[in-house]
Amino acid sequence: MTDGLDGWDEPRRRRPGPLWAALGVVLLLLACGLPVVVLVGVLHEANGRPMVGRLGASAEDPATRAARQLGERIAAQLDRQATALLGGDQAGFLAVAEPAARPALTRRYTALRALRVTVWRPEQTGLPTTVPGRPDEWRIVVRFQYCLVVPGCRPSPVLIGTRWREVAGAPRLVAVEESRSVETGTRPWEVSELVVAVGPRTVVATTPALRGKLPGLLRQAEAAARVADEYAVAGAPPDRYRIFYAGRAEWLSWYGGGRPQWTGGYAVAVGGGHYEVVLNADGLSATGADDLLRHELTHAASLPERGYPGTSTWWLVEGIAEYAGVGGTPVGRYEGLAKVREMLAPGGGWNGRLDDLAPAGDAPAQRVGGSYGVGYLAVRHLVDRFGEQRLLEFFRAVVHDRRTLEKASVQAFGELWGGLHDECVAYARSAAG
Repeated sequence: MTDGLDGWDEPRRRRPGPLWAALGVVLLLLACGLPVVVLVGVLHEANGRPMVGRLGASAEDPATRAARQLGERIAAQLDRQATALLGGDQAGFLAVAEPAARPALTRRYTALRALRVTVWRPEQTGLPTTVPGRPDEWRIVVRFQYCLVVPGCRPSPVLIGTRWREVAGAPRLVAVEESRSVETGTRPWEVSELVVAVGPRTVVATTPALRGKLPGLLRQAEAAARVADEYAVAGAPPDRYRIFYAGRAEWLSWYGGGRPQWTGGYAVAVGGGHYEVVLNADGLSATGADDLLRHELTHAASLPERGYPGTSTWWLVEGIAEYAGVGGTPVGRYEGLAKVREMLAPGGGWNGRLDDLAPAGDAPAQRVGGSYGVGYLAVRHLVDRFGEQRLLEFFRAVVHDRRTLEKASVQAFGELWGGLHDECVAYARSAAG
């Protein structure tokens, strides 16, 4: 069983249509000790905190002592910078840096302030190491923990490489690298100018070129949040839903890009119990954004931060988000029925097992749309038979508590899963006509 599968994206939609044509989720667990390039040493976690263990260096040797002392001076500079960021002091934020580093730092400062950063806590992961070919430069990986909008949130961590040079006896920041971990990739505020709108339940960000979309997106996001809040099966809903609306260039760079062509949006686990949602602006209609937001925010509300137990539960994870996303549309008006019908036909490419429903990244549109549709219809059947509350109990038992479908079915529904599985598939065939 695997936790949090890389590449679970949902298809885009260019016009109002079936929800499968606009939806996607990438569930990427943030394991903060993986894999950041460190020039000397090994990055690992100790008691939940990343550390670098230097290889072959005695804690008492002069080189280690000098590196530790430099690290202490760098920590003081990072603390000054954090205080300036939280206090709205741009000049103070830039004061620790050399001129060449300031344009990139200015962009980050402006984006984070727009996102209403409330916590920014730097923690060094180990001792500074010299940069090969640049004996006067030092590199250290810093774990920044951040909160947006809400001061008391559990912070999301991000590992970022920083490079420093001593100038007149003080360390000066010469470069800040983009976070490039395979788990999450680069955050939008690292690489893009952002404009932001904040509501009671959501924070929505996009680029200046798409600024005109913000008021409508915020209204849609707030409405979607009210739906998604009902699917927080293991505690309180997210303190704020974080949503990023990507233009074409940003879609290729935010969180590493590389999504399948049919993707219209996804949700990324970024640690601290938070998910960050990305929508693909290219071809997404207003109606599609409504559906997509309900779907993706339901993922953010319902999923555990450590992911869920493998592709065998894809139908349930996507089915419940699709159920929330359709917003009460009658089954007969679900616009994905045609794709379900195609997939269920002879030669449609599905073996009739819900645990084998997840489409591959290169799957054709018929297979993708049919997969989402069957997941939705299976969940819809369980809701019709047992009600939403018992469906949520089943979801929690499977996805959060990691119980088998068989045990969860008896616990939540009082029936064996084998029979219910066949009922769900038969319902999908009947609904598709």
